[in-house]
Amino acid sequence: MAVPQFGQTQPGRDYRDRPAAFGIAERQGKIAAVRVQKPGHAAWLDLPGGAIDPGEGPEQAVVREFGEETGLKVAVREAYARADQFFVNTDDEAFDNRATFFVLSVEGQDAALKVEDDHTLVWLEPLEAVETLRHEAHAWAVAAWLRLRRRG
Repeated sequence: MAVPQFGQTQPGRDYRDRPAAFGIAERQGKIAAVRVQKPGHAAWLDLPGGAIDPGEGPEQAVVREFGEETGLKVAVREAYARADQFFVNTDDEAFDNRATFFVLSVEGQDAALKVEDDHTLVWLEPLEAVETLRHEAHAWAVAAWLRLRRRG
């Protein structure tokens, strides 16, 4: 099965492959997202997650990233989707996120995990997330999760 590719490239830019992992954690019908506010940029919403560090698997990366961005302790239930997203970050670096998306369960909270001060945990209705997440791949992954949940 082909992995969907989202985003547009800018001519003359080299987009470096960036293995990444993102997750959906649900609580009381809403899903976790992060509001990201970087100096000099308008705030945006993302699914929690990010780059896979060297020597780390996608499952370990999504658990680590979720904790760093939200302060939530999560456990991986299953990988359910893959999608790629071209984007340019706030440091003007161009990437092609090669993302695996996971269904996660919230196991608790640990404020010591949270180290990303520019990320704030928000809980969104799934359809609101589809409409407002910054990356098309994230919106697509939420829609795929909704369909999976309906079938399950």
